[in-house]
Parts: sequence; C-alpha cells; structure tokens
Amino acid sequence: MRGRARLRYNYRMRTLITGAKGQLGQALHARLPHAVGADLPEVDITSTDSVEATFATARPELVIHCAAMTDVDGAARDPEAAYRINGVGAQTVALAAARANAALVYISTNEVFDGEKGTPYFEFDAPHPINAYGQSKYSGEWFVQHLTHKFYIVRIAWLAAPGGRNFIHRIQQLADERGMLRVVTNEVANPTFVGDLADALLALTQTERYGIYHLTNTGYCSRYDYARKILELTGRGQIPVEPITLADFARPSTPPKFSPLANTFAAALGITLPPWETALEAFLQHARLGHHS
Repeated sequence: MRGRARLRYNYRMRTLITGAKGQLGQALHARLPHAVGADLPEVDITSTDSVEATFATARPELVIHCAAMTDVDGAARDPEAAYRINGVGAQTVALAAARANAALVYISTNEVFDGEKGTPYFEFDAPHPINAYGQSKYSGEWFVQHLTHKFYIVRIAWLAAPGGRNFIHRIQQLADERGMLRVVTNEVANPTFVGDLADALLALTQTERYGIYHLTNTGYCSRYDYARKILELTGRGQIPVEPITLADFARPSTPPKFSPLANTFAAALGITLPPWETALEAFLQHARLGHHS
C-alpha cells in the first residue's frame, strides 16, 4: 500500500474502536462508519464492568485499542495515572478481547525505546523505556502479548492530525507570536500523519499476520529540521530558528534522543506510508482547504 489510496476494508467484520473521540480514533471511525466507538465518559477502559458491558453490546471480531493517556509530560507528573490507563486499561481490554476471541490492535509508541541505539529501531529490538509514558505503554504491550494470541502491536511516533494539538500547529503559532523559535536538534524520530496511519492500520488488520509492527511515515528528522520544514512550507521561512539541545529545554519528561522506527515487517506485506515531507505538504494543504483526513 503506497500513497493515500483508499483501500476496501472488510466492513462485515464487527469492529470496536476504543478512544474513538481521539485523533486516530476519529480517523479510523471515518473509514469504518459501522464500527462501534467507545470513549469516556460512557466507557472507562480501566473498569472491568464498563469494558465487559461494551464488549457484550459490540460483540467485536476486531478491537482497535486507541484509548490511552498520551500526554507525555502529564505521565511524568502522574505516573500512577499513566500506568492505570495505559497498563491496566490495556490489560482489561486484552482480557476482554481474549474472551471474545477478537483480534486486538494495540497502539504503542517509539518511546518504549531509550534512544541510545544510534540507528532506527527494528520491531524486535529490546524495549528499554526511560520515562513514565514509555514505561506505561510498554506495560500495555506486555499485557497484550501475554494475554492474547491474535494481536497487532503497532508502534507509532510524533502523530499529527488536523484540528488536534500537535507540533505542526504549535510551531506556526509560536512563530507568529514570537517572531523567532528555539527548537531542539537532538530529539529525532518519525513524523506520522493520522490519515496515512489509519489507512496502513486497516490494511494491516486485513492480513491476519499478527505480531509487532512499526507504522510511521517514511524517513525521520530532528525537531529542529521538522520545524524548519514547517516554516518553509507555510511561507515563514524567514523566521529565525535557534538550535538548542534537550538539556536546554526544561520539561517534566525525558524523551529518547534518537528513536526513529524502522518499518520492516509491514513493508514486507506491502504496507508503507509516504515520506514524511510529502505527507507534511499534503497535511498543510488540507489544513488550508479545511479538509480532514
């Protein structure tokens, strides 16, 4: 699967999407309008009763588990909440999926790695998270692997969606407010765009090739290079950008420095995402036109 070609999905498969109000959940629901969407306040993934009631109603054959605490700095401030939602929540959903004999997609993150390898991470490189968010998501991976046998663990990085709070919008906002930027050069990963990711995810679920996958847009960059590209493509190329390091940028969480993900196994099935630069151009054009992915 290359580019943004829309695929024919198996709409007859009863599908449950947790976190359906989130960026990825909305994009998936748009592609699977007959899916059952579950999210707070109606459905609480940390509550066994809530999850079991949802499964009883939806009777899913496929569960795409997008619900999560994705605030990385918030996880550093409140690790207990991160574990409860990302760990125990994944355990609860995994147990319900196993009882229903449903395939389970678990959305994970590049932050399960420590960023010290120096080259992109393959699917079976050993995780070693260095912050509370990564630790909580890795605990979710553990539960999925050990409690279910029909699973896709899909790691992503730097997700951007139209209308959401993300790096692309923030860079433009700060550039306009301040007239200059200071951006980190030594945090490197893969920008990932929600429309491309949703298409790739659904293509993967058609394969029944269970396992661990890395789905990001092709290529990787530093936050600094990403910001420069955003400014260039939005007519703000004259805005000065001062390169700084993670040590200069105080924040509650410590991100891995070099954590690009290599797509090996999905690519072997023909599932790839466009280069991040191409996807960024399309994202910005859609934003100008008011489109959503």
